[in-house]
Amino acid sequence: MSSTNQNILLHEISKLKSKQSQWEPFAWYKEMRENSPVYYDAEQDVWNVFSYEHVKRVLFDHQLFSNKKERSLIPVPRMDNRSNVNFVDPPEHRNRRALLAKAFAPRTLEEWEPRIQAIVDELITEIDSLTTADVVQKLAIPLPVTVIADLLGVPSKDRAMIKSWSDILFLPYANETYDDLAARKAGVMKEFYEYLYPIVLEKRKHPADDIITDLTKAELDGEQLTDEEVVMSGIGLLGAGNETTTTLISNIFYSMCFDKPGIYQELRSDLSLVPQLVEEVLRFRFPASIDRKVAQDTDVFGHEMKKGQMVVTWIGAANRDEAQFAHAEEFDIHRPGNQHHLTFGAGPHFCLGAPLARMEARIALNSFVKRFADIRPAEDFEVSDHLTDSAIGQSLKSFPVRLEKA
Repeated sequence: MSSTNQNILLHEISKLKSKQSQWEPFAWYKEMRENSPVYYDAEQDVWNVFSYEHVKRVLFDHQLFSNKKERSLIPVPRMDNRSNVNFVDPPEHRNRRALLAKAFAPRTLEEWEPRIQAIVDELITEIDSLTTADVVQKLAIPLPVTVIADLLGVPSKDRAMIKSWSDILFLPYANETYDDLAARKAGVMKEFYEYLYPIVLEKRKHPADDIITDLTKAELDGEQLTDEEVVMSGIGLLGAGNETTTTLISNIFYSMCFDKPGIYQELRSDLSLVPQLVEEVLRFRFPASIDRKVAQDTDVFGHEMKKGQMVVTWIGAANRDEAQFAHAEEFDIHRPGNQHHLTFGAGPHFCLGAPLARMEARIALNSFVKRFADIRPAEDFEVSDHLTDSAIGQSLKSFPVRLEKA
């Protein structure tokens, strides 16, 4: 298998080429759910599922759909070590995950809340004097990378560098640019590794109240993690800890302006609605996908799926399945059960960082709504001018909004 076959190229499956169609893939999702809910892509030998029930089954059933895989749509270079939770199944997965889970437990998150609030306050104070602010550049990007760097114990002065490495690692592959991008990612991974390695050695000598210190003390199968394993875990958490949350916060502001204009005023009159808005944005405007390997021949979805083939779950499509969510194409924060979306995955591999992402979004939105009376998009805003390639298709690289002071 050639190196270009190691990665599943989502754009080649969807055939969505323009930035606009990748930003709004929802009509294509609907067409696939209704006409080809189980679709085989012969070019890449990949099965694709689009309905809520099928996606959930693939994510839960590790006996039929394994996470032990050689190919992946995760665009980050593969990290094979004992601490990596991404390419194993239970029971082995359980032990590895337990290493990282302690840091993201609800009790630990409560201790972090004041630190996150302080970072949010600082960022919003910087916006306060502006009449137009770019909420992506001023809030959605700096908040998650500052928080995850702080919690891991990495110097905050390096966050711009960490963010730029993370952005390159999460760039999606394409056939035309595969080799160049693979080389670029390998170079960034080396820089990231060389940056974190001395920090890990320092934490072993001088423990602190942070996740890297916790990882240096953690044991797996009766042995401590090696320095290399701690570094690789740190890279994984630094990358994943900012990419998804930046997208979530950016999309929250976009949804308030375009998917449900006027919802901002509803939040201002009742801040208890903030968590529901966060969940509805995760359901409605988050075109995520997750892959698995077919572990044994099966016809569970009415098609002959062969052992070793890959299956992609189109989570963004499942989240708009009318069989699960009535009026699924409407943005509705009052929808009962909107938290049953699959954006953070499901089953044993449910995203470890989900509680942290939710907390950051909630604190950011709460504080923002208290400080500003209203927002509206800048007059000349055209979304296609503000998009950039990302692991999920297109993400907002900037979003200027007009601010009205409270």
